[in-house]
Amino acid sequence: MKFNRIVLFIVLSSYLLSCKAPQKIPTYLEKVNDTTGKGTVVVPELLIQKNDRISIQIMSLSELPEKSDVPYNQPVVSNGGGSGSVEGYLVDINGNIHHHRLGTFHAEGKTKEELAAEIRKRLLEPVELLSDPTVVIRFLNFKVTVLGEVSSQGVLQVPGERLTILEAVGLAGGISEYGKKTNLRILREYNGVRETGTIDLTDSGLFESPYYNLKQNDVVIVDATNQKQKDADDVKTFRKVSFALSLVTVAATLANIFIRN
Repeated sequence: MKFNRIVLFIVLSSYLLSCKAPQKIPTYLEKVNDTTGKGTVVVPELLIQKNDRISIQIMSLSELPEKSDVPYNQPVVSNGGGSGSVEGYLVDINGNIHHHRLGTFHAEGKTKEELAAEIRKRLLEPVELLSDPTVVIRFLNFKVTVLGEVSSQGVLQVPGERLTILEAVGLAGGISEYGKKTNLRILREYNGVRETGTIDLTDSGLFESPYYNLKQNDVVIVDATNQKQKDADDVKTFRKVSFALSLVTVAATLANIFIRN
């Protein structure tokens, strides 16, 4: 009987030690109120990068057969490295695109409007190839990657050309209870340079961060809190204690049987 009370005391002590006071989990935008949340919405212009794939649509008001825009819009199809084919112009390792009628343009580091202006200029000078041409450029492969403590890790393919950090987290299923909302890391590469920035999803300065609006090929990393490792360690400790107590209980039971016999 005395032994049973000792075992019960050890079990209860282990359980109480494993229990901990609940910690406050930061919430999204918790430091933002009606005043700090107001501000002008600024959407930064994306710059074209190596390995981007872009569509180029050229239009003209001319109805003359010799100045038709049709030949300049022939679809460019290339093997995308998989089983299918991908339309668009690929920005190569040198930062160039090769138009099937107009030749080579350096695209890396330019905005869509800047590249469109260069293409339009070549359509007009030194010889007018089209009358009053309009050039429209779109990104075909805007994507970001979300890793770490989210419900669904992976690559997000974005049909548009804008994605905020909050939208990316939402598309990934949200941050888990063990994820850090106050210190997300953004890995960004441009022109051969890699940079890593951080962003706090609870802070009122979130919208002014250069990492609030993501860029194509960004990688978002949500690190785990220290609590996750602590909880994992507590579970391991509790299992070891439970196993040890089981062995002690079995040994004591066998001892009582042999003593009585």
